Amino acid sequence: MKSIYLCGFMGCGKSHIGRLLSGILGMPLTDLDKYIVNAEKMQIPEIFEKFGEPHFRALEAKYIRELSDGNIVATGGGALINDETAKFAREAGMSVYIRTSFEICYRRIKGDTNRPLVMNNTPEALRELYDKRDVIYRKNSTFMVNGNTRDVVIAGEIVKLARYFNANLGGN
Repeated sequence: MKSIYLCGFMGCGKSHIGRLLSGILGMPLTDLDKYIVNAEKMQIPEIFEKFGEPHFRALEAKYIRELSDGNIVATGGGALINDETAKFAREAGMSVYIRTSFEICYRRIKGDTNRPLVMNNTPEALRELYDKRDVIYRKNSTFMVNGNTRDVVIAGEIVKLARYFNANLGGN
């Protein structure tokens, strides 16, 4: 099966849904943020502080390319806002936007010290970022699912999409 790239705003459920999908589909799951932390031997806030956000986005792009061989990849919230990275993900498999409301996302991420964008922005600024990224996620994703429902429903929708994609749209 081709790779599945899960995208969406911070706190939308990418990692959790990825774990469910991994169990259902028998595919390995990689949480991109954890992968970067292990590969770079630095926490995400350290990377942001020492090298800045553009460097972190370049790392995301680099490692997404490494994970293109039948993986489920729970991307970071900003990984697929880069058009080139998103194009690669669509060509290597399918990208799925888990569209979860800002209110749910914010409830899950507020106060998370491992998220530099959360710690350095007001709720209003995060809402603005959410709205801006929503447009980009829609443009850059193969599919979109409703993230405002139960996790088993979300995972079930993605499983259906993955099976359809692999059977009809160029999967192996």
